[in-house]
This record gives sequence, C-alpha cells and structure tokens, in this order.
Amino acid sequence: MKGIILAGGNGTRMYPLTLACCKQLLPVYDKPMIFYPLSVLMLARIGEILVISTPSTTPSLRDLFGDGSHLGLDIGYAVQDEPRGIADALLIGADHIAGDDCALILGDNIFHGARFTDMLAASRAANHGCTLFSYPVTDPERYAVAELGSAGELLSIVEKPLHPRSENAITGLYLYDREVVEIARGIRPSSRGELEITDVNRAYLDAGRARLVELGRGFTWLDAGTPESLLEAAEYVRTLENRQGISVACIEEIALRMGFIDAEQCFRLGSELGASNYGRYVMEVAAEISAAH
Repeated sequence: MKGIILAGGNGTRMYPLTLACCKQLLPVYDKPMIFYPLSVLMLARIGEILVISTPSTTPSLRDLFGDGSHLGLDIGYAVQDEPRGIADALLIGADHIAGDDCALILGDNIFHGARFTDMLAASRAANHGCTLFSYPVTDPERYAVAELGSAGELLSIVEKPLHPRSENAITGLYLYDREVVEIARGIRPSSRGELEITDVNRAYLDAGRARLVELGRGFTWLDAGTPESLLEAAEYVRTLENRQGISVACIEEIALRMGFIDAEQCFRLGSELGASNYGRYVMEVAAEISAAH
C-alpha cells in the first residue's frame, strides 16, 4: 500500500498565521503539524509516501523530511499548483500509486487512540474497495456525514448536510484499492470547481464496496485547520504528553517500533536534535529498546 499526504491549499481559514507559512508546518505543541498525519501512515506500515503541497511550500517540506531514508522511508514530493479538491491528490499521485492500494490522509488531521496500530492493520487487511473512518462530532453539518443502517452498514454519505442524519463525520483518512485512480478520473468538478473526495467515496458506496470504521470511545480525531482547533490540538497533545510521559506522533520512535530503523539509528536521530526535550525523548526511547533486546 502506498501513502499520500495532501498538504496543499492556501490555509485561508488560518490567516494571518498562514500568510507566510504553510499550515502544515505550524506547531502542534512540540512538533510540526505534518508529523501527525505522517505518523498515521507509518503506524499503518506504509513506507512509500508522496507529500503533495503548493509550489512555495514543497521546498520547506523537502528540507524537513528529505527523501525519508533516515526514517527508513521513501518520501517523494509533488506539487498541486492550485486547490482543485482532495480527490485531485489521487490524480497527481497516480504514478506514485502505480496500480497499488492507497492510503490518503489530509495534512491537518490528527488521530490518536489506544490500539490504533491494530485498527489500521485490520482495516488494511479488510479493505476491498474503500474504507472510511468516522468520528462523532457536535457540528456534523460542517463535514461529510455517514448514515448507518441498523446493522452498522454504511447507507449514505452527505456532504455538509443542512439536516444531518447522524453525528458521524467522515475524517480525513481514506483507504482505497487499486481502482481509485480510475474512479477519480471519472468524477467531475463540483459547483465550487473542485474534485470532491465524497464523490469518489460515493462511487465505491454505489458499487457496494465502501465500508466504515467508527472511531468511538478511546479515540481522538482533530481537524487542526482553524486557529481554535489548532490551539485545541496543541493543548490536547501537551496534556497527554505531560501526564503520560509519551510523545504523540514522534516519527523517530514510530520508525523504530515499526521496524523501519534500528535503535542505533533512532538514537543518532535524537542526538541530532540538540538539547530539545523531543531529542532527549528520542534518545531515551532508543536506549530503552536497545537495552530490552
């Protein structure tokens, strides 16, 4: 399975914060926002990842991650020169997907929960078309909303409904089979001139090949695309890290635990981060795991 992070857009909801800085490089407590979606793909054991962003932001993202080899990853880059919708990422990434299954995640989405790695593994194994992830929200009219049947089956997906039939918002994480590029090529721009990911998902639903995984109690999903939600995300991560002594979305630790790199390389990466608390944490994790083995 290949991975795509869509880190494009103009970030207009964040102005003036994003007038001179990409939204996905803004800090969510102690690390750049884009660490969080990258960590999800890594937890899903996806090592080949394409980052799609704007012409002005792509060089900064390349400076941040390079080719990903230090993390045991293969990270490439592509440009979306203007916002053309989420589904456009599937067309931009067609050569990257190259007939494989694909996981697409939005660059401002944050996921955290117990046994998330197991859920991702199970979702990959069970995916035979399209797998969507939902989360209950108090304002579902802002999102694409999933309607479920009595047996929990996915009945419909409605984009920003005036009268939502459920509180289940579709999150910005999508798993697709190898047919997704052809399906994306077949949809037409919406009234706002964009290729809507909901239209791709509906195509799978109409074919009877869409399933929904509900992220319920024990999970957190945050869309950090506004100043308020960015602050909420930072406060959540700060509280969790300080109380539990962990680091959420620490990509070096995840690379080690998922087998992309070894403890020696992880320790080296931590030492390169200077005197930061984050760097010390990476070195401590590497030392603990090395001692355990």
